Amino acid sequence: MPVRNRFAEMLPEITAWRRDLHEHPELLFEVHRTAGIVAEKLRAFGCDEVVEGVGRTGVVGVIRGRSTASGRVIGLRADMDALPITEATGAAHASKVPGMMHACGHDGHTAMLLGAAKYLAETRHFDGTVVVIFQPAEEGGGGGKVMCDDGLMKRWGIHEVYGMHNMPGMPLGQFAIRAGAFFAATDQFRIIVEGKGGHAAKPHDAVDTTVVAAQLVTALQTVASRNHDPVRNLVVSVTSFTTSSQAFNVIPQTVELKGTVRSMDAETRAMAEQRITELAQGVAAAFGARADVTYNRGYPVMENHPEQTEFAAEVARQIAGDCHDAPLIMGGEDFAYMLEERPGAYILVGNGDTAMVHHPEYDFDDNVIPAGCSWWAGIVENRMPAA
Repeated sequence: MPVRNRFAEMLPEITAWRRDLHEHPELLFEVHRTAGIVAEKLRAFGCDEVVEGVGRTGVVGVIRGRSTASGRVIGLRADMDALPITEATGAAHASKVPGMMHACGHDGHTAMLLGAAKYLAETRHFDGTVVVIFQPAEEGGGGGKVMCDDGLMKRWGIHEVYGMHNMPGMPLGQFAIRAGAFFAATDQFRIIVEGKGGHAAKPHDAVDTTVVAAQLVTALQTVASRNHDPVRNLVVSVTSFTTSSQAFNVIPQTVELKGTVRSMDAETRAMAEQRITELAQGVAAAFGARADVTYNRGYPVMENHPEQTEFAAEVARQIAGDCHDAPLIMGGEDFAYMLEERPGAYILVGNGDTAMVHHPEYDFDDNVIPAGCSWWAGIVENRMPAA
């Protein structure tokens, strides 16, 4: 089962969809135009059911096979939202919305799943039901959880769920996957260090929060290097350091630190949260200051289910000739919420030698579309073969 000829024929059409979405990026749950286009196309394809507003702005389409005697229902998910980044690709189809762009390829994911939906609605060469899921707010909004909380899995009786993401640096159209923990849990912390502001000429009359916070930035690096088993995975990054005064001659009253914690298991996650709080409060107290810590748990670890992972890999091998072992990825992915509710798997498809995702020069390579669409179709036709 190589790349299907039908998708090669459809490539110009799907590319046009993708580039239109790219020109009109939308953020988080505000994907009204995108969701409207998705719903319109699903209806035009002849889907048996199209429902908008699932998880606020998500769209669900249902395609029944020639037979549904198997009773099996498979969900296929694509994300729709963009990022608050100013595009620098110079492409003819570059974003027309200032300060927003599809810098992660969700336009490509949406277009590929639309292409697969059109093919599946045309052929219906399977025994069961396909539920195509178009999700908002993957980029930090937890749209996957919101859709699940809105009854996604139970409402449509989904048994298994599959997702896909493009990966720059991997050969175009090649696939990679791993069972178990795959993408990291992603948490955020904010630390407010409060001391005693004063004149820069009289530091002895102040409690210098800049010095305290600088010590804390260094101390936080020990969470991974000295509190954690080095053969396991943990990243603690301080990404923002903001003082309450921008003057040259003022010792600021407060300093705010922000950062992220990325981990691959529950024990590590809990340890990091505890140690960050203890270090912040302890370092601050040692200098006569105090620290208020806010720790917010984000997406959980995304874990592929073993049986579905091997099945997804076999479909990929049929298309590309091989499916590589993917590395652990310390980025987050809210498909994790769907995999907590149902067995399934998430795969990477190569985007070739392009800029990395979340970069202003990134662009989805449309030449990957036939391979991606073929994988979606292969999941359905292999998992639910026609009687």
